[in-house]
Amino acid sequence: MSTKLVIVESPAKARTLARFLGKGYRVEASIGHVRDLPKSAAEIPPKVKKEAWARLGVNVEAGFEPLYVVPSSKKEQVRKLRALLKDADTLYLATDEDREGESISWHLVEVLKPKVPTKRLVFHEITKEAIQEALSQVRDIDLDLVRAQETRRIVDRLYGYVVSPLLWKKVKPKLSAGRVQSVAVRLVVERERARIAFRRAVYWDLSATLRKGDAAPFTATLSKVGGRRIATGKDFDAATGKMARQGDAAPLLLGEIEAAALKERISRAAPTVAGVGEAPFTERPAPPFTTSTLQQDANRKMRFSARRTMDLAQKLYENGFITYMRTDSTTLSNEALRNARQVISDSYGAEFLPDAPRTYKNKVKNAQEAHEAIRPAGAEGFTKPDQVESALGQDARRLYELIYRRTLASQMPDAKGHRVSVEVALDDATFTLGGKVYHFLGFKQAWGSEGDDRSDSGRLPPLSKGDALELLGLESKDHTTQPPARLTEATLVRDLEALGIGRPSTYAAIIDTILRREYVRKQGSALAPTFTAFAVVNLMEQWLSYLVDYGFTKSMEDDLDAISLGNLDQQVYLERFYNGNGQPGLKGTLVDVETKIDPREVCGVPLGEHEGTKVEVRVGRYGPFLSSGDVRASLPDDIVPDELTLERAVGMLAKAAEGPRVVGHDAESGNPVYAKTGRYGPYVQLGDPTEDSDEKPKMASLLEGMEAETVTLEEALGLLSLPRTLGQHPTSDAPVQATNGRYGPYVLCEKETRSLPAGLSPLLVTFEQALELLNKPKERGARRSKREPLKELGKHPDSGEPVKVLDG
Repeated sequence: MSTKLVIVESPAKARTLARFLGKGYRVEASIGHVRDLPKSAAEIPPKVKKEAWARLGVNVEAGFEPLYVVPSSKKEQVRKLRALLKDADTLYLATDEDREGESISWHLVEVLKPKVPTKRLVFHEITKEAIQEALSQVRDIDLDLVRAQETRRIVDRLYGYVVSPLLWKKVKPKLSAGRVQSVAVRLVVERERARIAFRRAVYWDLSATLRKGDAAPFTATLSKVGGRRIATGKDFDAATGKMARQGDAAPLLLGEIEAAALKERISRAAPTVAGVGEAPFTERPAPPFTTSTLQQDANRKMRFSARRTMDLAQKLYENGFITYMRTDSTTLSNEALRNARQVISDSYGAEFLPDAPRTYKNKVKNAQEAHEAIRPAGAEGFTKPDQVESALGQDARRLYELIYRRTLASQMPDAKGHRVSVEVALDDATFTLGGKVYHFLGFKQAWGSEGDDRSDSGRLPPLSKGDALELLGLESKDHTTQPPARLTEATLVRDLEALGIGRPSTYAAIIDTILRREYVRKQGSALAPTFTAFAVVNLMEQWLSYLVDYGFTKSMEDDLDAISLGNLDQQVYLERFYNGNGQPGLKGTLVDVETKIDPREVCGVPLGEHEGTKVEVRVGRYGPFLSSGDVRASLPDDIVPDELTLERAVGMLAKAAEGPRVVGHDAESGNPVYAKTGRYGPYVQLGDPTEDSDEKPKMASLLEGMEAETVTLEEALGLLSLPRTLGQHPTSDAPVQATNGRYGPYVLCEKETRSLPAGLSPLLVTFEQALELLNKPKERGARRSKREPLKELGKHPDSGEPVKVLDG
């Protein structure tokens, strides 16, 4: 019996789609792309292996024809799809409705070579109504979208495969460069440079605790003295730490002495209300979510990484809970508007329902890719958040609820209220306080507050000009200006989008790449660049500046959009990018600069001069190190650039020049025991390496709380003697040992290991304590407790605890 074969990308999407299609349809997954450029030499076909361009996977000598191969991991799935196609009378290609999805469909046709009618099936939500509508509006594959995706893939391959080897030669092996990746690294490095250049400043002010009659006290802050404004953090130059404005126009800068004198002078004055001001305000709701705004809010509100957000959104989409999650559109369909307005009316009442639906200005550049905003799916109502949790787990529910509330809030009225400002006179000093009070919450009824929507103004007693107040206390406070905040995943996505760099589908992958390549490390939620990132950005800015130029990278995105619309020829664009055609082309630029780049110059990060000698961080093949003249010093692996001051570096170099501290000598061997500091922190070493032996001296990391400067000989020998055998296990007779490892101290017996609790040293733990730990159930994933689960399957039927899939 003939069937209609429907191919989608993922098994989860296939299962959901099959529920709505029913009999007569067979839904199968391609499991992503079935063809791609070769990822290794082993995948290059023998017939082209000797070609000069074969390594690139793109024939740069003949029209930039890509070399597509079916990876070995996909061959079995391709065979399965071919077998299913033999029994089908129609082929529906139901891959995602973006460039990547269009490309997957095209590759399926190229590989499967169907002889039956082939139709492109597109929908932005997996619901029965959306599928039925899509079946009635099938179309052909959009070759312009395919060409845009192919062009992006070729450009990214050429960029990466041509520039990365240059980084290997000039900086260190295993580095990578990328069209968007390198620009993202530059953004993170530029922010760190601003932090390094920042000069702190200290200023003082006063706060007054006041009361009117029997009402609750309130606090006001000094703003003027003698009519002259008091300096605050915004008045200082970030690069010098000095006042930005000088002379008569400068605000009054209070130091500790001036603040104390002012406090003493006005402490016996009688405070009065000098003025009360009120001004109405209106706050408008944000548009429904796009991909980037969803990633930003999920990171800011729930600390989800961009990757975690997209993985959860993918599951929500594939299970029919939300619309397609890769979009830059803020449009809502008529059905969505109707559903949202119905929920608002039912949940919040008619006063929270505007007379007409709200619309938002769209940033979408390509009408062919103008999907809806991300919203709850469904033509006949939205799924409640609790129903999502039972199906996909708590984190999926949290993300869905964010989307649900944002969609509702976008269709609710403005929030309204008034801002209050109060001035209090205390002798010739003026103190102020202010805040806002909401009269009508509007969209905030669904969206909630951001934590700063209530202030002291809501708790103030009625105040009028001339009212006498009681002074309960004066306090002088010092403040220190702060450097620019590091970028987070949310703000990096925001900045990339503002610059027009990257696209919704790429942000998570970009952040993953720069973290995986160790250009960037996480410090809490902040992104801190490594010194390797500094070296790479130095090279790119000096020698390949156009490749990390924000305007150039944006223009590349615009060109890809033009190709997707059929307004720019693919071949013309690739020829210009690679060969130049009168402009700097990638190939010619690399040939021109390769011999000119001095690795010593680009791999140095100057910190300043000490006693006439340059002090710098150098990035070597095995990591960064300090250098000054002939002196070298290891750098801790976790140090970040703005924490390495010249003073700190000089101290580290001085210690290195002295040589390692000799803690003492081992009585048994007579060898010296050294205390050193290396890339991975402080450690002790027994003896010295010898020229006639490849055997390295024994080394052991210090325990937490120990320092290279104070570790004793007894402690050092104890660490070097690890693992320490405590006894034989009473059941297995296997040795029970205590030792120290990469993740800290632990006890072990055969394959069983247990971490030692804080405060319990492997040098001191007893046999009985070790047995007690080994007899306890192992806390699975304890070392990875901060890692987010890959998936939440729901609650355990007995315990009610969430059941999670973890990586490890």
